[in-house]
Amino acid sequence: MSSERRIVSALAKIMGDTRVTPWNICLFAAILHYWCENGYQMPIYISRNKLMSFAHIASIVTYHKCIRQLIEFGYIDYFPSYNPYVGTTIFIKSH
Repeated sequence: MSSERRIVSALAKIMGDTRVTPWNICLFAAILHYWCENGYQMPIYISRNKLMSFAHIASIVTYHKCIRQLIEFGYIDYFPSYNPYVGTTIFIKSH
């Protein structure tokens, strides 16, 4: 499946998932955006601040809740970096 089709498929799946909130969708869209910017390569290395800014999430509590839910719902794998010079590692799971 092409990268563009994977994006459309992932968005269609999350939009139809009754468990997700608008914040989950915004954060997932931000992750997909940075995946595209990364040339569709996995994993994605990105800072929390960039994701929060792109998704218009102002609260760190909301960010962590949404990340936790995206992991629980099977949309991503997330490996935080505690090094300010290395981004968090994210894998988008195939559905």
